[in-house]
Amino acid sequence: MSLSRLAFLATLALSSVSMFTLPAAAQVTVKMWSIDGDNGLYTKLAEDFNASQSEVVIESRLLAFDDLVNEALKAFATGQAPDIISLDNPDFALFSSRGAMLDITERVANSDVIDTSVYYEGPLASAMWDGKLYGLPKATNTIALFYNKDLFAKAGITEPPQTWDELLEDARKLNDPANNVYGITFSARAGEEGTFQFLPWVQMGGGSFKEVNTPGAVKALEIWKTLIDEKLASQDVLSQGQWDSTGTFNAGNAAMAISGPWELGRMAADAKFDWGVALLPTETEGGPRSSAMGDFNLGIFANSQHPDEAFKVIEYFASQSDRLFPEFSNIPPRSDVPLPATGDARTDAALKVFQEQLQYAQPRGPHPEWQKISKAIYDAFQAAMTGQMSAKDALDQAQATISGIVG
Repeated sequence: MSLSRLAFLATLALSSVSMFTLPAAAQVTVKMWSIDGDNGLYTKLAEDFNASQSEVVIESRLLAFDDLVNEALKAFATGQAPDIISLDNPDFALFSSRGAMLDITERVANSDVIDTSVYYEGPLASAMWDGKLYGLPKATNTIALFYNKDLFAKAGITEPPQTWDELLEDARKLNDPANNVYGITFSARAGEEGTFQFLPWVQMGGGSFKEVNTPGAVKALEIWKTLIDEKLASQDVLSQGQWDSTGTFNAGNAAMAISGPWELGRMAADAKFDWGVALLPTETEGGPRSSAMGDFNLGIFANSQHPDEAFKVIEYFASQSDRLFPEFSNIPPRSDVPLPATGDARTDAALKVFQEQLQYAQPRGPHPEWQKISKAIYDAFQAAMTGQMSAKDALDQAQATISGIVG
């Protein structure tokens, strides 16, 4: 065979190989569900992740807070669940305990991005079930005591209350009906916000979500009822959520408020008085501390067809913790991420208090039947505060319900 003939055949072979070269791997789409709002955090981080690489694209769906759990349960039952979901931390155990979430314990242990040792204990515990890790905290928040420094000075009170008894005493001194000023405001709403505010008192009183009728918890509820009976707090606290309740403080119509860091922006902008934030008072001086723990966890559904790619998304969100507060007013769930100065000295000081309070924050649960447990708790304090039952009888009734749930 001539050399020219060999050259022709070689050229033909090469062109054939070129014709049948396999295409590049297709881009993987990862579906993610999260709540609407949150200052656009989910939308922005998803957009930035998509722009940062070309192998994986997040397809994001935002749902209303009240719809998220039911929609997700239905989707999982019908095989239509997304790859990733962001759930309020007390709801996470419901999904984990049913086998709906992917165990990511080993993935996290082998990750070069995620180091669980720097996460606050409470937020991380809320993503665990039966000793395994099923998700990662997106951010965190808690509650502490806001106080009006101008009204404190006028009443001759030099520092915020350290104990429950001091809180009640100060509320009496600060109460000024003639000027439409209540001693304190908080949320005792019949719902999750009310449980969010009352459970830390139970915990500081020696109880837990499994044991709500300890003597300390009864004392706490008696104090809450006294605040209503003596009109040291408005009757509106029985129906107001945290945002509306704290609005009373912001307007100068309450001397103290129990609320969270989500209030700091409007406090700095709108409050016409000097204010500060202190740790929640304890039952006795030097007694055990506690506080509520809020915000959401990100997890991967167990039936995801793209678990590796979904975990890359989780890693990306974890890597953006330093952006959470500057861009979205979220407190990082990690102790190694310093919060930047805001330019407002009161806000900066308050953030340090909230970060300290987070050291004592405890998750609601975790338990798969958290919503039933929470209802037993808020039904109890509502019954006591409205005079339907004594504090002890109300909490004993709640305990009977909870014992039937947790065993």
